Amino acid sequence: MDRELLLLGILREQEMHGYELHEFIDKNLASCTDMKKSTAYYLLKKMEEAGLISQETRQEGNRPPRQVYHLTPAGEAEFQRLLRENLAHYRTAYFTGDIGLVFLDQLDPAEARSLLLKRRAELADELAVAESIPGHPSSLQLVFDHLVYHLRAELAWTDSIIQRLNGSDA
Repeated sequence: MDRELLLLGILREQEMHGYELHEFIDKNLASCTDMKKSTAYYLLKKMEEAGLISQETRQEGNRPPRQVYHLTPAGEAEFQRLLRENLAHYRTAYFTGDIGLVFLDQLDPAEARSLLLKRRAELADELAVAESIPGHPSSLQLVFDHLVYHLRAELAWTDSIIQRLNGSDA
């Protein structure tokens, strides 16, 4: 559902060929999806078969012909339905990085602290990158704001674990 919403929403804003779609997602939305190019093409085909999008072949200069995708009226209706469903419901987030925390007490506190300091450095680097993303005049900015907010919270959480480990050595 979310991936279909993403593709329909992008096509609602602008018709694109598959490669452009994937590039846009990679550049702007990597924090909210890890959709692979093959998945995008699969979903585009499925949505075309369902009548949600259509495609036409276009030739630009000496480039090979490309399939450009457009939203259909049925696609607009499905976009509206999926958008409302997505915004109205919370989905549980799974923190797979916490699996190691389950077994943290299996390590010497000094080693655990050292490993978490490496994690913290990666988080700080990722936060610095996210904070350097230029502002967007559209609601796309909300995605970047959410990423920054999450990374700050994750950094604070990691710091609290490191502090606990510091206390266990005393």
